[in-house]
This record gives sequence, structure tokens and C-alpha cells, in this order.
Amino acid sequence: PQPWLLTGMEKDRFNGRGMNQHLVVLFEFENFQGRKAEFSAECKDVSEKGLEKVGSVLVESGPWVGYDRQGFAGEQFVLEKGEYPRWDTWTNSQYSYSFWSMRPLKVLHLFESPGFTGKKMEIVDDDVPSLWGHGFQDRVASVKALNGTWVGYMYPGYRGRQYVFERGDFKHWNDWDSPAPQIQSVRRVRDMQWHKRGCFTIPAPTPDPAPAPAPAPEPPAPPAATGAS
Repeated sequence: PQPWLLTGMEKDRFNGRGMNQHLVVLFEFENFQGRKAEFSAECKDVSEKGLEKVGSVLVESGPWVGYDRQGFAGEQFVLEKGEYPRWDTWTNSQYSYSFWSMRPLKVLHLFESPGFTGKKMEIVDDDVPSLWGHGFQDRVASVKALNGTWVGYMYPGYRGRQYVFERGDFKHWNDWDSPAPQIQSVRRVRDMQWHKRGCFTIPAPTPDPAPAPAPAPEPPAPPAATGAS
């Protein structure tokens, strides 16, 4: 038998049974051998999990993006659900076969008809201020949030009624409490928004002016002159 065949539990997870989150397994050697480590969130340095190198990858739920340097830097390679028994199955680079950091890609699928049918648009790790501007229409009747948290807006430019889509399937616009199948812009909720808190800035109170300095004392009057005797 092939040495990298999955165990029963791993097969169940790989086929989607019992799986409740995106997951990737890294192996130290080729063909899924040696020390392994599981990840369900981003990792800036896989060596922190005890891996000195990565020889093969098993993506149980994706997609992910891997990097050949620590800290999400260097060459990038997209990893979709599947098996990667050697480094050349995830990259065509002739310069590097390293794998040192990774993070899950945030993906949202929009469908024009209920039940995930009709025209489809895939949004990956990005904000879309206008669906029309990306060749789609404003009719969105079902949604699949593969991972990440997203907000759909009724009008372009992130305006109008808001609808939150967390990981899961939304077969009908009633599932997100919308009166109609209309979404015209979408943005991804990030860990930190780079704008000032609140809708406006309250200016700091102006300090009271400092009291005027006290006037300098007048010099003493010169002594009166005395007459000659």
C-alpha cells in the first residue's frame, strides 16, 4: 500500500464529514511522511510548530496561500483542496522550493438565482465597490461564504442596508433577511479597519489662555537735587 494513504478519520475529514473549519496539514517529508502539523488559521512561521522543512501538503479545506519566506513574504502559491505530495506540485519556481508561512484565503460566492444556481461571481480576499463594475449584476439570490466574514450592501459604494455573511450557505435571500435579491457592493470584514473610530472627530478642548504676565515694577524716582549753600 502507498505510505501516504490517509487514516479513516483523516479520510472522513478530507471528504467533508465532520469538518467544521478550513484545515491544512503540513508534512516534513515528501509523500506525507515524517512529522506533521495541522493548521486552521494563518501561520507566520511553520517552524514554530516543530517543522524544519515542508515536503508535502494536504489541504482538507481551502483555499490557502503559501509563501516561501516567513511572515507572509516571498513567492506566493495558491493551495486548493487536494494533495500535494512534492514541492513541485504547488510551485513551478526553479529558484525556491521552501514553504515557511501561509494563511487562508477569504472567499465569497454570489449567485443570481436561489439554491446556488445561475450566473456566479467569486470574490477572493477583496472589496468590490460595484458588482456592475466587475461584470456582474445587482441580483444576488444566494450566497456561499467559504471563509471569512463579509458584508453585502444594497447599493454601490457600500451604501444602504447591510447584510452580514459569515462562513456558511445562504440558499435564499430570506436567509439574510433581505426584502429582495439585491446586493450591489461587498466588502470583507478585516481584523482592523484603518479609519478613525466613529463618524466624526471631536476636537480637543481649547486650553484657556495663560494669564498675562504682571507688569514690571516702575523704577524708583531719582533723589531730589539740593541747592547750593
